[in-house]
Amino acid sequence: MTHTIDRLRLGSGLVLLAFVTCHLLNHAAGIVSLEAQDWAREAHHAIWGEWPGLTVLLAATVVHVAIALRAIYVRRSLRLAPLEWGQLLLGLAIPFLLAEHVLGTTVSEASFGIEPSYAYVQAALWLVSPWPGIKQVTVLLVAWVHGTIGIYYWLRLKPWFHRAAPYLLAAAVLVPALSLAGIISTAIEVMALARQPGWIGALLRSVHFDPEAAEFVAEGELTAQIAFVVLVAGTVAARAVRQALVARSQRPMLRYPGGRKVPIQPGASVLEISRSEGIAHASVCGGRGRCSTCRVRVSAGAEHLPPPDTQETRVLARIGAPPDVRLACQIRPTRSLEVVPLLPASATAEAGFRRPAYLAGQERELAVMFTDLRGFTQLSDGRLPFDVVYLLNRYFAAMGGAVEQAGGRVDKFIGDGVMALFGLTDPPEEACRQALAAARTMGAALDMLNRDMANDLPAPLRMGIGIHAGPVIVGEMGHGLAKQLTAIGDTVNIASRLEGLCKTLGVAMVVSDHVAAVSGLPFDGFERRETEIRGRDAALAVRLVGDPRELPQV
Repeated sequence: MTHTIDRLRLGSGLVLLAFVTCHLLNHAAGIVSLEAQDWAREAHHAIWGEWPGLTVLLAATVVHVAIALRAIYVRRSLRLAPLEWGQLLLGLAIPFLLAEHVLGTTVSEASFGIEPSYAYVQAALWLVSPWPGIKQVTVLLVAWVHGTIGIYYWLRLKPWFHRAAPYLLAAAVLVPALSLAGIISTAIEVMALARQPGWIGALLRSVHFDPEAAEFVAEGELTAQIAFVVLVAGTVAARAVRQALVARSQRPMLRYPGGRKVPIQPGASVLEISRSEGIAHASVCGGRGRCSTCRVRVSAGAEHLPPPDTQETRVLARIGAPPDVRLACQIRPTRSLEVVPLLPASATAEAGFRRPAYLAGQERELAVMFTDLRGFTQLSDGRLPFDVVYLLNRYFAAMGGAVEQAGGRVDKFIGDGVMALFGLTDPPEEACRQALAAARTMGAALDMLNRDMANDLPAPLRMGIGIHAGPVIVGEMGHGLAKQLTAIGDTVNIASRLEGLCKTLGVAMVVSDHVAAVSGLPFDGFERRETEIRGRDAALAVRLVGDPRELPQV
């Protein structure tokens, strides 16, 4: 049912936006002349003024307004994002502002036989009082902005949206701008014509003006506005009554991490309950079951939930969600439930696309590398901060480029050191070869950096490299803006210890013998040594490398 209503909302909204777009382009023809506007009006009338188009338009209007009022009634919380509030209020303002224009054109044409031309419409809007004209311009802009917000909510979940966004924004600005230019141009033209003796009388005769129509429009506008206000107010009042009745009943509880629990409102989704209780919860698509950013892990009570419908199943499959993950906007619990939101409230649309499984946390076989500049603290003493930052950025660019060129990923820059991971998407053998290839490229890059900056450095830069491979826990860790992909575990600690041994052993690089063996590359020419590693009971076999540029190649 929910998805049928969503499709009806989208379909009716697209029909109404198409009508508004045609109407705006019709106005834009006024940049040329009044005659061009009338010609465009005939084309517009051929689409929307005859019974097939008019029937579709009226049906779309009724459906869209009815769905909007239903949304107000069934919504368990009126805590909305600012853009959602803007869209709702603009939508409610449209019928209120549009009543006079509809009665003065379409209804007057059908009831009184008036055949309004653009000159007649512009005269009615601007000659007696500027208020009708201002109101007409306002309603066009309100309808356009309301529609473009809806298009934004619909399309921003598409993978191609960010590429198309600049062009869509340009169209969203250009269409109303051209329309306003056309309205202003023809308004000026009509005001000039109105100064000619007899022009207004001839205009009224040409459109078969009936004085009773003006009285009908004034009375009809007030009646329509009152009726719409009563309709909206009645919907809000009915919602308040329903909320009061629900509040009296005994309700099951919805539990969140940290022990917080809130009563479940009958018929409300988990997302709606979160919002009504002031609990921050991600929802890029506004609870329409499209983006998946509201997803939660159901840790208790899942057996009381109905299985996901087709739409929810499709979205969950898109992101590769496990069975215990559901969309908070689609589950409407009737019994106590415990959930864990999986994304921060600030999540963006990108979080709704499929992501590598290891980001959620996996144990994987990786090769881990640590590098560190030797004596950089002494080197930076007495230098200007700008020079230190410049030098470090040159070094990080060279080392990071070497890691990425080999197929690895820079985990983080630590002071004047680098941590890198290899094998996130490759087998352990390839991961070890990638790490060794990166070290070899780093050696060459450091040599080139020393040559380029020979006049600025008191002595050549030196670095130590440690590489080890084995099982690690990898995933996105941290909080907020500091959340990033990283790895933890004994393998990471050993790789860091091996980098520290470089200085003790007087070599540029220490590689665990395990990495050398798994890589399948010949290491016979490099010294093999058993060494004690702090925090490890047994000695570890390592290979000592004096110059990373001498490492064997595949």
